[in-house]
Amino acid sequence: MMINWNGGQLITLNPGDTATCAGGLNPGQVYAIFLYNSANNDANAPVNVVWSNSQPPVPVTVPGTTAKQGLAALCFVSGDDTNTVSISLGQSASGVQVQAFLGSVKMPVNTSGINNIALPLDGQNHAFNAFTRFYAVPQSHWYSGQLQSDINQFISVQFKEASAIVNIVNKLVDPSTVIKYAGPSIQQPNVVTINPSDSQTISWNLQGNGTQLVWINADSVQNSQSATISVQSLAAVYDAYNRGSFEELEAKVMAKAKAARP
Repeated sequence: MMINWNGGQLITLNPGDTATCAGGLNPGQVYAIFLYNSANNDANAPVNVVWSNSQPPVPVTVPGTTAKQGLAALCFVSGDDTNTVSISLGQSASGVQVQAFLGSVKMPVNTSGINNIALPLDGQNHAFNAFTRFYAVPQSHWYSGQLQSDINQFISVQFKEASAIVNIVNKLVDPSTVIKYAGPSIQQPNVVTINPSDSQTISWNLQGNGTQLVWINADSVQNSQSATISVQSLAAVYDAYNRGSFEELEAKVMAKAKAARP
């Protein structure tokens, strides 16, 4: 069956199905295909990703799992290499089923089946559940962010327009077997960065510039149970620092003026 995937929406692939996003990828933007094995057995699902008529497809093995508890396999593609991408599940792959959606600062346009949530930049921990996409447009000042997972390894992807970071909290296994790349541009340095941590948290600072940031869960329901994300504005901290610096300078000027009086 041919599936219209122009909205990047959450779809289900059965053996013999092909889904195509035709003309929906923009130059200068990075996209990830999120692939989940949704069959109720532990058979691996072989998915082919086609991004060019002149290049061979990129094979992605979506690990089998029972009770739909597996993490996502990811395939990154750049809008600088193609505006169209297709995925297919072979007819011979009997007994398997795959759920898939496109993720980026733009995708999915059709968020049916995805928890598409504006992330409050309030410094509070927000549950990062499976099939959740957080988005925010930080203002032009500094912020502090944190991902936390107290028990399980947890994988998520942070998107800027032209780059992506795969964050892995509580890293236990090498994720490289489920992360693939389609096209030459996506494999350039600093386009997709893998950021593993052996600890329960990953913290970072970011400087807003009025463009959108997106965070998408790339893990299973069970691994996401204790996962949280928080982003806090540091504007008040910088304001306090600047006020303190001004007051200190003002005191020095006044003291110098007083000392200069006859």
